[in-house]
Amino acid sequence: MTSSTGGWAAQIGSVLRPDIERRGNLIRTAWDRLSNVPGGTRLFSRFVGRAAPYTGSIHAHVVELREGYAKVELRDRKPVRNHLDCVHAIALANLAELCGNVAVAYALPDDARFIVAGMSLEYVKKARGTITAESRPPRIASSEKREYAVEVEMRDAKGEVVTRATLRTLVGPKREPNGNGRAS
Repeated sequence: MTSSTGGWAAQIGSVLRPDIERRGNLIRTAWDRLSNVPGGTRLFSRFVGRAAPYTGSIHAHVVELREGYAKVELRDRKPVRNHLDCVHAIALANLAELCGNVAVAYALPDDARFIVAGMSLEYVKKARGTITAESRPPRIASSEKREYAVEVEMRDAKGEVVTRATLRTLVGPKREPNGNGRAS
């Protein structure tokens, strides 16, 4: 029997509350391991939603993820609709942030972290039906502290743009671990 600090409980806890300061790239590792197995992209999407519960509230599906590209789909369902019977503006903002963030996170150097410092959205037309978000973020070559503009475009099933977003994303180095292995 394993102790709770090294056993299943610790492993599950680390998945639900990932340590973003730990060396490596959790998003890239999880996607690369899960995306090629049956149901793996849905499992990955749930993993992201559990790690970031508000993001998970829209139940979006990460369909494609690779260096420099992400594609995420949002099904049109009653919980994401507004009083005008279309996808709510904040659900679209959440989708934009999710798509841009997984694209950035996948491509980050192992010693880098990021946070969204701002976001602008242009709502082009009412969003109805399945909405597909795509992001092609700029290349992030180092963990040097820098701001990037991450563009996300969202289209309906007809291929018409419904929303454009720009995330102001700050990238910087992860904190160095202190003597007990935890980030200071």
